[in-house]
Amino acid sequence: MTEILTLPVEPKSVVSNPSPDELRRYTEEMPNCRKTEFDNVNVATRVVSRSKGSTFVATDTPENHSDQTISRAEYDRMAKIQNDYIRTREMLVVDGFIGNDPEFRVPARLIIEKANANIAAMQQHLYYPATPADLDSFEPAVTVIYTPNLKAEGYPEERLIAVDLDHYITRVFNSDYFGESKKGGLRMWNKIVYERGGLALHAGCKVIPVERENKVGLTVALIVGLSGTGKTTTTFTKQNNSQPVQDDFCALMPGGKVYATENGCFAKTFGLNPKDEPTIFHACASPHAYLENVSQDDSGKIDYFDTSYTPNGRAVIRMGDVAGAFDAREVKKVDFLLILNRNENIIPAVVKLEGPLAAAYFMLGETKGTSAGGAAEAGKSLRVPGTNPFFPLLHAYQGNRMMELMNESPMDVYLMNTGRIGGDEKDERSKKVKIQHSSAVVKSIAEGTIKWQKDSDFGYLVASEVPGIDDADYLQPKSMYERQGRLDEYNQLVEKYNTDRRAYLRKWKGLSEEIVNAI
Repeated sequence: MTEILTLPVEPKSVVSNPSPDELRRYTEEMPNCRKTEFDNVNVATRVVSRSKGSTFVATDTPENHSDQTISRAEYDRMAKIQNDYIRTREMLVVDGFIGNDPEFRVPARLIIEKANANIAAMQQHLYYPATPADLDSFEPAVTVIYTPNLKAEGYPEERLIAVDLDHYITRVFNSDYFGESKKGGLRMWNKIVYERGGLALHAGCKVIPVERENKVGLTVALIVGLSGTGKTTTTFTKQNNSQPVQDDFCALMPGGKVYATENGCFAKTFGLNPKDEPTIFHACASPHAYLENVSQDDSGKIDYFDTSYTPNGRAVIRMGDVAGAFDAREVKKVDFLLILNRNENIIPAVVKLEGPLAAAYFMLGETKGTSAGGAAEAGKSLRVPGTNPFFPLLHAYQGNRMMELMNESPMDVYLMNTGRIGGDEKDERSKKVKIQHSSAVVKSIAEGTIKWQKDSDFGYLVASEVPGIDDADYLQPKSMYERQGRLDEYNQLVEKYNTDRRAYLRKWKGLSEEIVNAI
C-alpha cells in the first residue's frame, strides 16, 4: 500500500494494517498468550509498568525540558542500532488517528515487531480507524517505532524510550508493556495540542444529566489524575445515567472546548467487579478485549484480585463495548474539573479551589504513587505537575497555560481524595474513601447541592454538607483528628504541606508568580 513507501525503517518484511482478526491470530501464536473464560486473550509481559527511568528526550538544549534528556547524536546512534535490527525482523504497521474530530484528528502510526502482535492489536483498538481512502495517502504526524526484543545496552534496565520531538518519532527498546506504545503517540500529541493553544490533560471526561430550574441539560466534567488514582473508575461510574466520553487524555482548548483522543481505554483491572464498576467489568468480558498481566488459572478463569504477578494488570477495551458512551464531538464546553489525589491523611473527600489556587493545585499534582508507575513510585507521595507525566516540554508551561484557559473560559475546579482519611490501611482510626463516596461527590458537584465553608488552614473551601455522605469525617478531617486527640499531628501536617508546596511551586522556572504565591 502507498503508506509503506514512506516508512522511516526497512523491515525484513511488513504486514501493513492487518485486520483485527489477523492481529488476534498473530497474538494467539505468542507463547506468552492465553485464552480466558471470556474468549479474549491475556498476555503476560516481561515488563509490567512504564519505564520512566529509561525515557529520554532527544535534544541539544536540555534547559528547554523538565525531563531527562540525551543528545541528538546519541539519539541518532541508537536509532541506527534499531534500524539495523529491524532489517532482520518481520514488522507490523498499524495506522489510525488520535482523536475523531475532523478539525483536530492527528494521524498516527505504530511500527512494531510481529512477535508482539498484542501491542499492535491493542493500539488498533485505541486509534480511531482510518478508512481505505485515508490509507491511500496516509502521512503520520506522529510515529512510534517499537522493538520490544532489542536491548538498549548502557541504559537503565537495558530499556530506552527515545523521544524525538523535532520529528514526532518515539523509539522504544526492550519493553513489551503496551503503555509505551499508547504514551509514545500521546506524548507527541501533548506537544501538538500546546502548539495549537490548548493543553493536553491526563484526564477522563464524562457528561452528567442534571436538572436545574426546570431545565434539563448535560454537565461536562474533566477528571485529571495519575494512573491508579481512580480516574477511569470516576469516569465510568454512573451519576444520573451519566455517560463516559473519554478515559485517559483530552485536549482542553480556548473556550472550554474538549477534544478526545482514543476509541477505547487502557484500564487497570485490580479489584474489578460487577458491583462497583459494571461498565468496565462487562467491557473487559468482551471477546474483543485484550488483557495484559491479569491472573488466570489453567481453565482460563480470571481473578482480578490476585496480584501475585503484578498489581498492574490491565485491559484494553473498545468504546464500542462500553454501554452508553458519549461522542466527544457533541461536547460543547467543560463545566468543572476534578483533580484526583489519592491521599492518606488530612485531605478531605472533596474541596473547592478558586482563582489562582486552582492552577496551583493543578500544578502540584499530588497523589500516592501506584504500580502503574513502577516499583519506584508505588506507595510513595508524589508530585507530578498537572498529574501528567507525559508532557514533554517545561512543566511551567502546563501551569501557565491552565491559568490562561481558566481565565479565558471559567470553570469550577475541585480536589477529590480517592484514598483514605486519617492514616493508611494499617491505622484502625483511618477511613477509606470508597467508590460510593466519590460518586456522591461527583453527583453533588454536578447538581450544585454541596454546601461550602472556608478552610482557615489551606484557603480552599471544604464541604459542610454533601448529599449521600453522612459521616462528617470525610468532609472535614480536622474535626476527626481533634476528636481522636491528634490535633498536634494535624497541625504539623498543615505546616509541612504548606511549606513543601510553596517550595515545590518555586522550583519551576517560568511559572507564573500568581500561581506560585497562591499557596
